[in-house]
Amino acid sequence: MKKILIAFMLLVGIQHALAQEEIPRISISFTNVDVLDALQSIESKTAYRFYYLDAWLENIKVSGSYQDTQVSLILDDLFKNTVLNFYITEDNRIFLLQNNQIYESLPEDFFGKKDAVADDGPSYDDIQDLGPLFVNAEDSGVSRGMQVVKIGKENRNNRKRAFTLNGKVTNARTGQPIPDLAIIVEGKDLGTSTNANGNYSLELPVGENIIRTQGLGIQDSRTKVILYSNGVYNFDLNESVEALDEVVVQGNLDRNVETAITGVTLIEVEKIKNIPLVLGERDILKAAITLPGITTAGEGAAGYNVRGGRTDQNLILLDNGVIYNPSHFFGIFSAINPFSTGSAEIYKGNIPAEFGGRLSSVFDITTKDGNTEKFSGEASIGPVTSNIVLETPVVKDKSALLIGGRATYSDWILKALDDEQLNNSTASFFDVVAKYNHTIDDKNEIKATGYFSRDEFSITSDSIFDYSNRLVSLKWDHKFSEKTTGSLIASNSEYRFGIEFDGESNDDFDLGYKNNETEIKLKMKYLHSDKHKFDFGLSSKLYVVDPGDIVPLGGDSEVTSLTIPQEKGLESAVFASDSYEVNDKLLIDIGLRYSFYAALGASSQRIYQENGPKNSGTLVETQDFDKNEVIETYGGPEARVSARYFLAPDFSIKASVNNAYQYIHTLSSNTTVSPTDTWKLSDLNIKPQEAYQGSLGLYKNFGGNTFELSLEGYYKKQTNLLDYKVGAQLLLNEAIETEVIQGDGKAYGVEFLIKKNEGKLNGWLGYTYSRSFVKLDSPFAEERVNNGEFFPSNFDKPHDISLVANYKFTRRFSASANFVYQTGRPVTFPIGSFSFNNSEFVFYSDRNKFRIPDYYRLDLSFNMEGNHKIKKFAHSFWSFSIYNVLGRNNPYSVFFVTEDGDIKAYQSSIFSIPVPTITYNFKF
Repeated sequence: MKKILIAFMLLVGIQHALAQEEIPRISISFTNVDVLDALQSIESKTAYRFYYLDAWLENIKVSGSYQDTQVSLILDDLFKNTVLNFYITEDNRIFLLQNNQIYESLPEDFFGKKDAVADDGPSYDDIQDLGPLFVNAEDSGVSRGMQVVKIGKENRNNRKRAFTLNGKVTNARTGQPIPDLAIIVEGKDLGTSTNANGNYSLELPVGENIIRTQGLGIQDSRTKVILYSNGVYNFDLNESVEALDEVVVQGNLDRNVETAITGVTLIEVEKIKNIPLVLGERDILKAAITLPGITTAGEGAAGYNVRGGRTDQNLILLDNGVIYNPSHFFGIFSAINPFSTGSAEIYKGNIPAEFGGRLSSVFDITTKDGNTEKFSGEASIGPVTSNIVLETPVVKDKSALLIGGRATYSDWILKALDDEQLNNSTASFFDVVAKYNHTIDDKNEIKATGYFSRDEFSITSDSIFDYSNRLVSLKWDHKFSEKTTGSLIASNSEYRFGIEFDGESNDDFDLGYKNNETEIKLKMKYLHSDKHKFDFGLSSKLYVVDPGDIVPLGGDSEVTSLTIPQEKGLESAVFASDSYEVNDKLLIDIGLRYSFYAALGASSQRIYQENGPKNSGTLVETQDFDKNEVIETYGGPEARVSARYFLAPDFSIKASVNNAYQYIHTLSSNTTVSPTDTWKLSDLNIKPQEAYQGSLGLYKNFGGNTFELSLEGYYKKQTNLLDYKVGAQLLLNEAIETEVIQGDGKAYGVEFLIKKNEGKLNGWLGYTYSRSFVKLDSPFAEERVNNGEFFPSNFDKPHDISLVANYKFTRRFSASANFVYQTGRPVTFPIGSFSFNNSEFVFYSDRNKFRIPDYYRLDLSFNMEGNHKIKKFAHSFWSFSIYNVLGRNNPYSVFFVTEDGDIKAYQSSIFSIPVPTITYNFKF
């Protein structure tokens, strides 16, 4: 039988060769015509007749001009960008074929070679003329519920063992890209995952490959791909109903064990909707503080302390634009709309090399893309706030617009209270966000985001405070080749605050402050091989700070106008990193960032005596700098190195070391973040902050990824931390360097986390033991605090426990609980008093020598989802929650006043009684 087959193939080859000698030459032209019309024109000029299936030729346009050219060469050119091949017989018939081709002969060793297609991956050398690719027609995959697709076409003159398949994975319902989706080739030890834009690239053996996809909240799929050459295949995947079952903050599969970067957490908004939070507001940043290593100075405090770092050491990004004050309503709510947010990736250990300018963490928050298929939205109604987000296609399947808005109507609550001071108070906020995403073609995509938030409040009858955030960002993603992609990002952010004072005295005023920054960044990704994945790029950021101005309010005001001169600084950086897979067990992520900062004029810089404290008595001279003249420069290399080693397939150990520079500082004498905190750029007298951190951790998954366990320790050293002198005047101070001091800091801790991802009972338990210290030492007493010894920082809380649990009674009904315990933060207490000139004065202890009482709180909620019918206008979700069920009077601060000659201590609390809430959400 073998001999008969070979003889037949050789006979066909001889006949074809004879036919080729008689192929006539013709002259013909086509200009953007249907390929079917082109074939009919060839038939009219020759004796050839074409045979094909009509479906193969749909929507194919061709162009070309040919003079005295063989028909075979014309067809080669016409079909070069299609999956069509052709075969010419001796009797002038031309058969069109899709993907494959007809062979006249077989390679000499075709029946004797052992592996036509090797299973151990695409690492073989190119081999010419492997012979025909056979597909088992009886095992099409359809019978097993798999879709079968053919990619590319055969070319006998350039056959390789492996080709590249790439494409994009999107949500079939929303059209949004699906990031971090696992793509696995069954039986071949090959796989990859999608990037943030849903794109993937995979090198596959030629022939049949069964590709399986797996992702959180996405139905698993299996597809048989018959690969003939390089090609593109896009997956449209359906959501899994089981996504509603999840509450757990988690990444995809065993991401926590596999990745090399330490201290990274992925939070998805949909997975936190059952966590009971104050006043029923779903809040992605408040959910973050239930995780180890992230905390706040107190209930209602704005800003976040990450691994013993200050609040100004966190880079909070919304679609690559910076948000300086991420809080609303005295810190009770975050300024990020939960319905418009897709996810947040928080880096608190080894920060990727592309990020810089902050020491402790990066909150990389991404707004979800609008729905390109249909109009949709989500809304909520609560006792204090209402929220709505709408998504609409602009060009179907290509572009969409998302618009969201959130506002409070809290004034009626304040006016209904018995407290006269609060009864006359006002507090309101709103935020709006808009995002436009447009897929131009397979290689280009643009995204634009605009955001604005504003808060206004008055606790006293004579003062109105307001602050606002604004940002715009534009991102262009471009695919240069199968292995190289890039993004060009431009953003502008602005933060303002103001105080309007209108009292009974003649000192009414209007005060304003503004901080603005503009950044442009280019970042590239190059998939060199399975072992090396490079990220590299550059960025530049211009800071413009208006430290404040004050003007009299009204004609009778005795306030003198004052404007503090503007500050400017330029921060630039180049960065590169390589994710290097040394072997199956060891993965190293090594990065280097070099940052450079220049303080710019126009400015007047004060020069002080070199060996003396900075005060008016040691001022030597004032040096003037022209506009954009360089005042001082700082900079240096920043290493970002981490490694992961598998102790077992589901058990890894990770380690990292990194350092960073920060060129902008906050000026505050408050324990917690205040809307009136100002920012100060490094200059001739104030050096940039610098930090070094090392971490080591163990990560274990068990029960088929049902449980995740991690234990990570860290040590952080900081220099040039900016602090304040006793009695410092920080606002509207032209010589601010005389009111502040710079010192050292250190922080260390251990973080423990166990999570249960599935089952009726799920949630997580986190425990952190951490310490944070500051050292302010100087030869001069006025610049020395606590005798120059290390003392606890304002946010030093050794013990922090968080328990989040959700129990599902049915698919629609569930109950949730949230328990928090924290050591009380440090405070400074008066320890004595003395009389002077018939007045009583307080003598205070060393700074932060005492602590306020420990904090603990229990929240409960009952959650009810609407029915799960697919065909209905909207899916609803009710949440009945009680915040602070135990009615614990947790102190927010402790302060002292003198009454009738006696010093009395008082404590203030934010929520000292249980706070019930009913919130209604619906999604359509």
